[in-house]
This record gives sequence, C-alpha cells and structure tokens, in this order.
Amino acid sequence: MHHCPVCNKVFPLQRMLTRHLKCHSSVKKHVCCYCAKGFNDTFDLKRHMRTHTGIRPYGCELCEKAFTQRCSLESHLKKIHGVTQQYAYRERRSKIFVCEDCGFTSVSGEEYFLHMRERHPGSPALRRYFRKHGASAASKLGAVLLYQGPPAGYYL
Repeated sequence: MHHCPVCNKVFPLQRMLTRHLKCHSSVKKHVCCYCAKGFNDTFDLKRHMRTHTGIRPYGCELCEKAFTQRCSLESHLKKIHGVTQQYAYRERRSKIFVCEDCGFTSVSGEEYFLHMRERHPGSPALRRYFRKHGASAASKLGAVLLYQGPPAGYYL
C-alpha cells in the first residue's frame, strides 16, 4: 500500500499515488477556457469541460438519463436499477471515444476520427491524432493532412 504524504489517502499501486500527487501541485498545466480552472491532467480537464458544454456521453440503456462521467452512470445503474458492473481485478472497461465538440460517441477509434475529419476538420484533437499516428493514420482514414507551416529550419 502507498500512502499520500499530504492527505494520507491510500493507493494499491505506486503509479496511482504518483498520479494522485499531481492534485496537490499548485502548477496546473491544463486550463479550462470557460472558467479558467486549472487541472494537472487532460482527462480531468475534458471531464470538467462537459459541465460547461452539457455533453453527456454516458447514457443509461434502461432509462433516459445521461451523464458526463462513466462512474456517474455506473453509480446510477447500481442505485436506481440494481445493476452492478462486474470487472475482474485490473480488467479495463471498454474505451469510449467522445467528441468534445458535439457529444458524438463511439467505441471505435477509426469511426471517431472519421467523424472528426468530416464534422470538425480544424479540431486540435484531430491534429494531435495525426501527429501521434503519422502518415499511416492519414492514409488509413483517407485524410488530407492539415498544413502545419514550413518545416523546421525553413526560412522564407
């Protein structure tokens, strides 16, 4: 067990403690463009921004309710419908891709990026994807690479 020296929270894994320790840092690298609240993690910023945009990508299949966070949906399922999610130790839940511009969701990364290319071609998320995955991703999706300016070291 790993204990936080600041608040005494206990974590089963060192990496969980390391991630948690960021919340005690006064330096916040990711800032909300709506309210200027700062976060140490892009995931936390994206989740927070849904409180401003109204995007609720986690819908209950048993009723009309939808949520900004998956854990809120799971809590709802348990409290309201008596459905408990069963995950084995260290088993990951299936990944969901969420368009932070319009709320579109997909379990397929390729479908998500096709959506982004068609609906939000100037999106920073789309540019990050192409930077990370390179030309193979662009050709796979039939994408036109976005102009990023002259190459490094190029002088006009």
